[in-house]
Amino acid sequence: MANLKEIQEFLENLAKTDLHKVKIKTDEIELTVQLKPDVKVTSMPQNFTPQVSFQPSQSVSQKNENIENKTILSDNDGLLTIKSPMVGTFYRKPAPDKPAFIEIGQNVNSGDVICIIEAMKLFNEIESELSGELVKVLVEDGTPVEYDQPLFLVKS
Repeated sequence: MANLKEIQEFLENLAKTDLHKVKIKTDEIELTVQLKPDVKVTSMPQNFTPQVSFQPSQSVSQKNENIENKTILSDNDGLLTIKSPMVGTFYRKPAPDKPAFIEIGQNVNSGDVICIIEAMKLFNEIESELSGELVKVLVEDGTPVEYDQPLFLVKS
């Protein structure tokens, strides 16, 4: 069984990553840690094979300072940009055999799941923080994304 010091070291190391929720279950212990309540974690089918990319990311304090700047005005065309809240691999679909969360021309509402970003084998559902019509997808499905990288353009 893990002792308190091991659990504390685990939590300190977890805070240094892009992970938002971790669940560990053994015969002796069950531990669930969720760092950010606004990001949902989902599991993917076992036959889903994501491309894995390990990219350096900003520190937790830098992310917390910038977390509210997920959307910005783009040029003068009235389009808003939805940006990646983390480093990972971008997926438009919940599974390879499922349709995309949202297609160009569809309306998106605040709180709608618009994509998944996989980070260290966890699949994080990303929700829109704005409403409008999806005009453009800026990232190809299954490719690595950086923190704060533009993902979608939305017309408000």
